[in-house]
Amino acid sequence: MPIKLLDSAAAKFKWLDITEPTKAELEQVSKDFQLHGYTLKDCLEPDHLPKVEELDNCRFIITRIPVSVESTQHFSIRGMSSKLAIFYNDDFLITVHRLPQAFLEETKAKYVDSGRTQNTRELVTKIIWQVLNSYEAPLIRLTDELELHEARLFLKSLTQPQLKDLYFLKRQAEIFYKLLLLSDEVIKGIKIDRSDQVAYQDVKDLHHKLITLYNQLTESLSNLLNTYLSLSAQKTNEVMKTLTIFSMFFMPLTFIVGIYGMNFEYMPELKQQWAYPAILILMVLVTLLIFWWVKRKKWL
Repeated sequence: MPIKLLDSAAAKFKWLDITEPTKAELEQVSKDFQLHGYTLKDCLEPDHLPKVEELDNCRFIITRIPVSVESTQHFSIRGMSSKLAIFYNDDFLITVHRLPQAFLEETKAKYVDSGRTQNTRELVTKIIWQVLNSYEAPLIRLTDELELHEARLFLKSLTQPQLKDLYFLKRQAEIFYKLLLLSDEVIKGIKIDRSDQVAYQDVKDLHHKLITLYNQLTESLSNLLNTYLSLSAQKTNEVMKTLTIFSMFFMPLTFIVGIYGMNFEYMPELKQQWAYPAILILMVLVTLLIFWWVKRKKWL
């Protein structure tokens, strides 16, 4: 069922969990709980970024949860994350999401059914912590892939697909980093009591840690991408240097051959017996002279 009542005898509030709702279902829920009409549009908007709003009778939060990406065509906020909308006050908690979220059931069993959480504010803090914690798995995956590409870059030859893969890694890291930055407003907008301070501090600490690590990850990916481009340019320069040195040897030899290939009638060297070996010796001497000069310049 898309609408599920996560009821518990230990809870003093009602928790309604809605998965992939239709517009009509949201309108009915909005009517039953007297929710603001504009929030309905936000719940149906798949690209909505994290935010927090104070409504007439409740607080409204939108946050986003990372999802697995199967294709490089979906490296966008919508393709890499799923929206979770939360309405809550002292009497009810409503969670709205497109994809099933198993951690909501786990949170209910761990904190609500056990009686460890007595109010919606603390429960929302726990849910936000779980949302932030979901960013750790992509962080570990992206970090592992970064180290793999770093080893390939410095220990093996450069390949064109590496540039594309590095760009996609950087794109993913930047999207998650952006979502975490925008989540700062959500965290600051949570109302807490003195008893909720410990849970709220855990959320802030986790958010700060993730922000720091994702910032380092994006910087490392940018540096690795720049290093790849630099190494590619250096490789191209080495090829051009080699070709240039070869041309230095052949240009004067081609010049000499070109002169004696004109075959004018009154070229005196053409009828001398020593002319041919003399020209060969001259070409060898020119080649040796160029080789000595290039070695002196340390170009070889």
